[in-house]
Formats: sequence, structure tokens, C-alpha cells
Amino acid sequence: MNLPLREIEIPQKEVYTYADYTLLPEGAPYQLIGGKLVMTPAPTTYHQIISMRLEVKFANFVAEKDLGIILDAPVDVYFEEKETYQPDIVFIAKDRLYIIEPAKIKGAPDLVVEILSPSTGYYDLKKKARTYARHGVKEYWVADPEDRSIEVYILAEEGNFVLNQRVEEEGKIKSVILEGLGVEAKEIFAQI
Repeated sequence: MNLPLREIEIPQKEVYTYADYTLLPEGAPYQLIGGKLVMTPAPTTYHQIISMRLEVKFANFVAEKDLGIILDAPVDVYFEEKETYQPDIVFIAKDRLYIIEPAKIKGAPDLVVEILSPSTGYYDLKKKARTYARHGVKEYWVADPEDRSIEVYILAEEGNFVLNQRVEEEGKIKSVILEGLGVEAKEIFAQI
């Protein structure tokens, strides 16, 4: 039974867990980051246009080659008791589809895309990036609508991300784990 948010009372706590997070109604605008319920307001229309363009590129490529599945926000990705995120786009390889459960993805996707926004940019670049790396996300894309850039980070042996490529406004960025997938920045960031 889904109750309106105003009728759900989550007790004030220092640290929240996944059990607390599951008490929120479906579609509540929160992520569980570092044991805190972080409100993530609806993204801008430009953010959503960028997301849709990237998702279409990824989804068409992955479907054509039968490589796995692409999912987009909002979908919960559970990493640990105090870390459940809703990345903008995730790729899960065919041989790892078992991490998809009815209510959440349990474990690291193979590839994560985050599109920066003023309310979540800090988390995307710092806290969430460290968690993604620690849990084994192999490739992390960060799209920045402000400077019209895309950065691709890959997981290093030391368990952290290293910058692999960066384009700003123009140029082609290529996936490392989805060999053959390339994206033109100007197509992604073109205004409507």
C-alpha cells in the first residue's frame, strides 16, 4: 500500500539503513547516501533530454549486440546497508543479470552514468564515485550539462577510478567495456 509522503513518518535518526529506506513510498525523491536520506528533486528537462539521448545510444547498442540490459532512473541500486543510489543510467552485462531483483539491483552494475545537477553533483563526483569504485563498477561516465562535457573513468587495480577520456562540447567519447560504442558530445548536448 503506497501512502502519500506526508502520511509516512520516518523517525529522525543519525544514520539510516536500507530497512529505513524501504519505508519510503514508491517514487519518493530520496537516495540513501552515507546513511543519510538525501532528497533529489526532479531533474531539469535538459537533464532528462541528455539522459534520454545517452540511454537510447546505450540501449540500442546493447540490444543489437545482446550484451545485457540498460536501465534508467529511478531504479534502486543497493551497495550496502547505508548506500542505495539511483544512477541516471546503468548497464548490467548478460552474465550478471542475476543481480537484478524485483525491488532493486543488488550489487555493482558494470557501467554507471551520472548526469550532474546542482543538487546531486557533489555526491556524484565524490561519495557515490568512491562507492561505485569500491564495489567494482568497471566504468563510470559523468555528463556535465553546464560545460557540456563527458568524462569516462575506468576502475584501476587499486580499486579507484582513473580518468580515461574527456570531451567538452565536441568530440567522440568511447566506452571501454562496451567496445565499439561511441557517443558524439554535440549530439548529446544539442539544445532542442
